Amino acid sequence: MAFDPLTILISLTAALVIAGIGYVVLGRKIDSHDRASKRVANVSRATGTRVSRKDPADPIAQRRRSIQDSIKETEHKRTKARKSLRARIESAGLTIPIQTYYVWCGVCAVALAIGAYVVSHNVIVTAGAAGVGFFGVPRWALGFLMKRREKAFIKEFANALDVIVRGVKSGLPVNECLKIIASESPAPVGPEFAELVEAQRLGVTLEQGLEKMYERMAVPEVNFFQIVLSIQAKSGGNLSETLGNLARVLRDRKKMRGKIEAMSSEAKASAAIIGSLPFLVMGALSATSPDYIAVLFQERAGHVMLILGGCWMIAGVLVMKKMINFNF
Repeated sequence: MAFDPLTILISLTAALVIAGIGYVVLGRKIDSHDRASKRVANVSRATGTRVSRKDPADPIAQRRRSIQDSIKETEHKRTKARKSLRARIESAGLTIPIQTYYVWCGVCAVALAIGAYVVSHNVIVTAGAAGVGFFGVPRWALGFLMKRREKAFIKEFANALDVIVRGVKSGLPVNECLKIIASESPAPVGPEFAELVEAQRLGVTLEQGLEKMYERMAVPEVNFFQIVLSIQAKSGGNLSETLGNLARVLRDRKKMRGKIEAMSSEAKASAAIIGSLPFLVMGALSATSPDYIAVLFQERAGHVMLILGGCWMIAGVLVMKKMINFNF
C-alpha cells in the first residue's frame, strides 16, 4: 500500500500543532496546580512541624492549624472551580441573558459565513468561518471584556481595603465599611461590593458572599481577601493590621506586574513582528507580483503549502505566547 508523501507531511504537521496546543493549554493548568500545591506544602512545612511540638490546647497552635486548614480548603475550591457561561457573562460586566449571547453567536456566524462565501465561493471555507463566528469570536470578545474588567477591579481593590482598615480603626463594623465601599468606590469594585452587601441583607453570610464574589471576579486578590476574612472570623486577630498588610502586598504585586510587563514588552514586540511578517510579505508580493503569488491559491501544491504554513504559524504563535506569558 503506497502512501502519499503530502498526506504524511500534513498528518505530521497536524500532530505537532495539536501537541503545541496541548502544551500551551494543559501546561498552564498543570503549572497553576503545581504552584497551588507548593504554596500549601510550604505553609504545612512552616507551621506543621512547630505545631506538633506544642500542646494541642495552645491558642497559637490552634490558630496555625486554622490558617493551614483555611488555606487548604480555599486552594482546593479554587483549583476545582470552573466558570459557567452565566458566571463568565457576569464577570464581563454584562447583564444580558444566555439566550441573547447565543443570538449574538448566531449573528457573528452568519456574518462571517457570508463574508467567507463572497470571498472564496467554497463551502468548506464558509463552514469553517461559520464555526469560528459561532464558537470563537464571541468567546474571545467575552474573554477580552472579562480581562479588562478584572484589571480595573485590581487597580481599585487596594484602595477599597484601605477604606476597611480606616473604618475598623475608627470603630465601624466591617459591614458598614463594605457599604461605604459599595457606595463610594468606582466600578467595578463598587458594584461587586454592592452585590455582597445586598446578599448579606438577604441572609447570606459574609463567607458565602465572598465565595460568590470570587465566582464573579476570579482574581487572586479576591481570594486573598476571602482567606483573610475567613481566618479572622474563625480565629480572631487584628483585622485592620491584617488588611493593611494585604493592601500593601496587593500594591507590591501591582508594581511587580508592571515591571514584568515592561521587561517582557520587547519579547512581545518581537513575537508580533515575527507573527505578522509572513502576512506582510504575502501582501507585498500580491501587490507587486500578483502572478507570482497566485500559484499558491491556484495549484494543489500551493494549497498544501498554505495549510502547512498556517499550521506551523499557529504552533509558533502559541509557543511564543507560552514563552512570554508570565503568571504569578
